Amino acid sequence: MARDANHSETHRGPRHVAIIMDGNGRWAQLRHRPRLFGHQAGARRVREIVEACPEFGVKYVTIFAFSTENWKRTQTEVAGLMSLFRRYIHKEMEAFRRDNVQVRFIGDRVRLDAKLRALMDEAEETTRECTGTNLTIALNYGGRDEVARATKRLARDVRDGKLDPESVDEETLPRYLDTCVLPDPDLVIRTSGEARVSNFLLWQSAYAEYEFIDTLWPDFTREEFGRLVGAYGKRERRFGAVKV
Repeated sequence: MARDANHSETHRGPRHVAIIMDGNGRWAQLRHRPRLFGHQAGARRVREIVEACPEFGVKYVTIFAFSTENWKRTQTEVAGLMSLFRRYIHKEMEAFRRDNVQVRFIGDRVRLDAKLRALMDEAEETTRECTGTNLTIALNYGGRDEVARATKRLARDVRDGKLDPESVDEETLPRYLDTCVLPDPDLVIRTSGEARVSNFLLWQSAYAEYEFIDTLWPDFTREEFGRLVGAYGKRERRFGAVKV
């Protein structure tokens, strides 16, 4: 898909919103509950935000569910998260199809267990023809890892004579990224008060607007989502140019 840098000139709201869903663990700890309790609450919040997207003119939403660095967490938490992902995908698959939500996954699937990979494939196939909101779930995803994997594929095409190295430019690599069928995000939201991008959509977010908010993800409401989407429309986006 062509990169749509000038999208906001004709549509004031963000077409693609990416979200770093941070704060589940702290939300649970504040309630003296285990961290997985917070992750379960966070998973329920996803449904509400996806349902709100059409109301606010958001066509694409990408959520950061599990990073390549999250394997460093305790074995108990990682195992609990993988179980939660399997249950979530199985439970929500038909609901997404019914609501006309197309689901896709980005990230390196190799390290994920076979049952989870099968559910991911099934969810993508089940919702392939849906034409409403596009929900992308980043699972075992890291921006640097994505670029490295894309570069390997590009290098193989050069080696096999499918790609002239002299023709490679900044429009070439995006065709090899996990997000090759998606427009770049217009707005990136990070919850929980942290002000860093955490290796999320590094290439794609070069010209995205960012919102770092204090709200913990399980407390993030459709009203706050709408407020951030509305605030985006008031920003002047020049993409390196000077307004005259």
